[in-house]
Amino acid sequence: MITSFHPPQRTLMGPGPSDVHPRVLSAMARPTIGHLDPAFIGMMDEIKQLLQYALRTENPLTMPVSAPGSAGMEACFVNLVEPGDKVIVCQNGVFGGRMKENVERFGGEALMVQDAWGTPVSVDKVRELMQQHDDIKALAFVHAETSTGVCSDAQALCRLARDYGCLTIVDAVTSLAGVELEVDQWGIDALYSGTQKCLSAPPGISPVTFSEAALEKVSKRESRIPSWFLDKKLVMGYWGGGQKRAYHHTAPVNALYGLHESLVMLQEEGIENAWQRHAMHHEALKAGLETLGLKFTVAADARLPQLNSVQVPEGVDEAKVRSLLLQNYSLEIGAGLGDLAGKVWRIGLMGSSCTRRHVMLCIDALENTLGEMGVELPSGAAAAAAATYAAQEQ
Repeated sequence: MITSFHPPQRTLMGPGPSDVHPRVLSAMARPTIGHLDPAFIGMMDEIKQLLQYALRTENPLTMPVSAPGSAGMEACFVNLVEPGDKVIVCQNGVFGGRMKENVERFGGEALMVQDAWGTPVSVDKVRELMQQHDDIKALAFVHAETSTGVCSDAQALCRLARDYGCLTIVDAVTSLAGVELEVDQWGIDALYSGTQKCLSAPPGISPVTFSEAALEKVSKRESRIPSWFLDKKLVMGYWGGGQKRAYHHTAPVNALYGLHESLVMLQEEGIENAWQRHAMHHEALKAGLETLGLKFTVAADARLPQLNSVQVPEGVDEAKVRSLLLQNYSLEIGAGLGDLAGKVWRIGLMGSSCTRRHVMLCIDALENTLGEMGVELPSGAAAAAAATYAAQEQ
């Protein structure tokens, strides 16, 4: 007979999900009410305001899609890309490739800007391509590439798009609440993110925001939006604001309790303080990893503090290390994807997984595991380096 499922207690330091704070888990266990209940509608308005705070935007169309980040991505493309539209898509990792597929699935033409994995999107390459075409409808790029740990210059790319009169579609799945992100100030037109990274809520919901310019594009479409569920004109009847809501779909009530609580916690901490916390603990982790002799994939000036891509030492079985970390320390770190599969580990410092305790556990566990596998290391030096740096930042 199948019995109740009781998952093991893990420490999540991979590319996501991150550890979910007990306050968020507790919020999700509260009584379920109807998705059109006046109390729930009041909470929906608060979620919208909290997301506007986290994203630094006043966009009226700011809401959580009732599905994971991949659906948030599709929501942006299905509403903004029409057959025949030329869209510049920047790819420097796995997730730029998914943008390309979305453009093509909805009948657009993807003009690719390719950069090496682990390097930022080249603003110069984008400018050069824009100069070659006078009918670009949108520029799509990943702000924080989860597959490599690189951060691209979203502000410069959005400024360039504005200069050439096209919209921007931005993947901020890993950047939201982890590094500076200024939707209004930078002029981002459409953005999607996820809840399971630096917000430390469970996966399954995707915050999105659309600018007035993006909504104008939607309103002037010549073709019908090919997705009923993700049609923003329909969804806004439910998420639009006010007490009277049109039924669109049954929202994930308890999951939204969790998102609400995680956003309340972010507001309590302060968004700038959250950015600083991720940067601070990254430096402590970096001190420990470099003492172990591990090298980063991404140059320091483009490195994400919340997603650390480190090269596997020569001769080390990277999968075995991850397996031993899970077996002996109940610690999860991530493997490489695509071009970096088998070559790197991806170590997350996201949201509730971004603490001094997480840094020290990861350094100790890696040091012990590598030592047991025969890698020569200075005993205790890595943990001491991380602890010394962390103490300086207190």
